[in-house]
Formats: sequence, structure tokens, C-alpha cells
Amino acid sequence: MKSLALLSANVAVAALVLTGCSVGPNYHRAEVETPAAYAEKTPWKQATPSDAIARGDWWTVFNDTKLNELQTQAAANNQDLRAAVARVDQARAISRVAKADFLPSINANASGAFLRNSSNSEVVSPGLETSNVNTSLSLGYELDIWGRVRRTVEASTATLQASVADYEVVRLALHAEVAQNYFSLRALDTELDIITHAIELRKKELELVRTRFQAGSSTDLDVARAETALADAQAELATVRGQRAELEHALAVLLGKTTESFRMATHPLSTVPPPIPAGVPSDLLERRPDIAEAERRMAAANAEVGIATAAFFPVIRLVGTAGLESADLGSLFNWPSRMWSVGPSMTLPIFQGGRNTANLERSKARYEETVAQYRQQVLTAFKQVEDQLSTLRHLSDRADAQQTSASSSQRAYTLSDLLYRTGAANYLDVIDAERSALESQRAAIRTLGQRYFASIQLVKALGGGWSDSQIKSFASTESKP
Repeated sequence: MKSLALLSANVAVAALVLTGCSVGPNYHRAEVETPAAYAEKTPWKQATPSDAIARGDWWTVFNDTKLNELQTQAAANNQDLRAAVARVDQARAISRVAKADFLPSINANASGAFLRNSSNSEVVSPGLETSNVNTSLSLGYELDIWGRVRRTVEASTATLQASVADYEVVRLALHAEVAQNYFSLRALDTELDIITHAIELRKKELELVRTRFQAGSSTDLDVARAETALADAQAELATVRGQRAELEHALAVLLGKTTESFRMATHPLSTVPPPIPAGVPSDLLERRPDIAEAERRMAAANAEVGIATAAFFPVIRLVGTAGLESADLGSLFNWPSRMWSVGPSMTLPIFQGGRNTANLERSKARYEETVAQYRQQVLTAFKQVEDQLSTLRHLSDRADAQQTSASSSQRAYTLSDLLYRTGAANYLDVIDAERSALESQRAAIRTLGQRYFASIQLVKALGGGWSDSQIKSFASTESKP
């Protein structure tokens, strides 16, 4: 008995000495080539995901009370976000399961049996009836000499962190989509106002043309043209209303509501979005949750290489049993019924048919896959930021040109209408000028909606985490020489 206890103690001491060693590669974040500057020559630096930094309610920079209200509802009721929360809970539970291997397992056992030997068997006492009852506690503990348990915990912890980052990906995408649909709907409200105003003008023009026709100052062709122009505008109104209904339905789903229970009051869009300066610090890119997720998946895959490597080494466990055993229940709890055993056990893989080698190769290939995915995610992030900065710049130039076009076309319509009323122009000139003015106004409002869309996409590309004071600070910094 003493020799067994001494052996167990020696194994435990050896385990404590060796547990600082974990087989397999230690994790180091993969290097990524990054651009030295924006296209606007704004410096970048190496992206280092900082997913723990709170992203904040970035949409408040638009200073829109209704949008803030919708975002609150989406955060509380969106089903995709709830599913992401459930995935985090699953990963957290799996992580706790992995950490449980750091502790010994203790099990209670109890059994009882009544036995009778066969009278026809060649036993010493044929027909003998006996009984056996025992109860015990068994303990098992794996000595994590090669770091299998530690690598498993590393993998599960990194996977949990990736799940949290995935939740942030869903959250960021959700709030961006709510904002995009909201401002797109408001842009359509402005188009509806423009078309409704055009319909009222065309109705008045039709009355004027009919009056002139009855007086002999116009032709039936002008009446037909006026009627066509009015019908075209009414058809456009119906089309835009249909587009608005689809956006309203999309918002309802994002807010976790049924389409028939959700309605948005009309709210035309007129102001331009707040400026997103090109000199935004590059550390905001580090807050992209998709990059954090890819980096954590890479760390988990690296730990899995260690787990696969540990499978080539022996598994050493300390096992022990202590309890009571007796031939009858009445004497089970007597002192002579005690029994116990303690000692180490070892399992060494000798032949596995190449299974362990294949698992190691698979784990290494999986790690290389996650490295490539991480690098691609970072490169994509840089591209998306550059795309949106370029889009915003070109949309601003387009908006200026369209504003000039809308003013000129409106002036042309006013002049042609005046000339028609005085008999110096035909009605076709009026129709062309009025149609051009309408299209210029609608094009301008579409561009305004696209500027909001691009602004939201830029914030999303930078990972969110904005506040009004930050943007104002960045803008003031950019304006300094």
C-alpha cells in the first residue's frame, strides 16, 4: 500500500514539473501586408483587432430621433441578433466543458447482486447462493503533461471569443441595415413629394390646354400630350409607393415585427449626411468585428494543432477508488467492509492505422486556411474603406452638378411655360422642360439617399464605434494645416 502511494506521489511531482510544457506550436498572429496610406495619403498602421472596445450607438451622429427609436427596437427584438446571442451562450458552455478537464472527476457507484451457482456446473459448491453489495467513490484525474487539456481550453476560449465577435458582426450589420433602409425610405418620401407636386402641376396644365383647345388656341394633340404626361406621373407615383412599401416591410422584419403591424409616417429627406472625414484614425479599423472573429478562429485552429500533436503522447491518469463491500446489506457499513485502491494508469497509442497522423495533417491544413481567411478579411476591410471614401467623394461632386442641373431645368420649364401661355412656344417644349425638371429633381434626391447609404457603409467598414464628438474632433483635426 505504501509503495503504491509513493508511486502516485512521484508521478504527481513529475506531472507538476512537466505541466508547463505544451506540445504543438504557440500562437502568434499572422503577419498581414497593409497599405502605407489611403489614396488621399492618410497613413495607416498594422490592424490589431480590439473587439473589447465598445462600439457605441454610432447612428446617433445622424441626429435623428426616429432612427434612434428604431435602432433600440431592432436591438431588443431582431431574431438574427437573438440567434447570435444563443450562439455565444453555446460557445460559453462549450468553453466551460473544456475547462472542467482541469479538475478531477468524482463518481459515486453502487451495485448489488444475488448469485446462485448452477447445480449442474463443475464448481466447488454447486447450487451455492451468495450475494454481494458495494458502494464506492471513484476519482480520476488526467495529468496534463503534454498540454492536451490546456490546448483544448485555448481552442474553446478562442472559439468563444470568435462567437462574441460574430455577435458584433451581426449587430453592426443589423444597425447598418436599419439605418440604410430608414434613409432610403425617407429619400422615397421626398420623391413622392416631388412627383405629387408634378402631378398637381400637370393637372393644372391639362386644364389650361383644354381651355386653350376649346378657345381654338391649341390643338387636340397638345391635349393628348398633356393627358399622357399626367398619366406617366401618376404611374411613377404608384411605382415609388410600391418601393416604399417594400422598404417599410423590410424595416418591420428587422425590428422583429409583422409587416401589417408596422407603419412609418412620411418624413421627406432634405439635409445632407454628416461628413465622415478621410483622416479618421486607422485604429477604428481595428474595431471591425469580422477581423476580430477571423483572428480568433485562427488562434483556435492553432490550438487544435497542439491537441492533435498531443494524441501521439501517452495519457497518464491518477485513479482511485474507496468504498464499502459486503456479502450482505446488513454488514455493508461495518469497518471490516472498507476497500480502496489508488494508482496511476497510462495509455500509449501504438497503432492507430494512421488516424493520429491524418488528424494532425488536417489540423495544420485547417490552420493554414484560417490564416488565409484572416489575411483576406483584412485586405477586404482596407478595400471597403477605400471604396466608400471614393464613393462619397464622387457622390459629393455629382450632387453639386445635379443641383446646378435641377436649377437650370426648373428655370427652363418656367420660361417654356411662360412662352407657351403667350403663344411663342408649342406645348411639346413645355412637356420636355417639365419632364427634364422632374427627372433632375428626382436624380438629386436619389444621390442624396446614396450619400447616406455610402456614409453608413463607411462607418460599417470602419467597424462602428462612432460618436458625434469623435467625428467633430476628427473633422477639426483634418481642417488644421
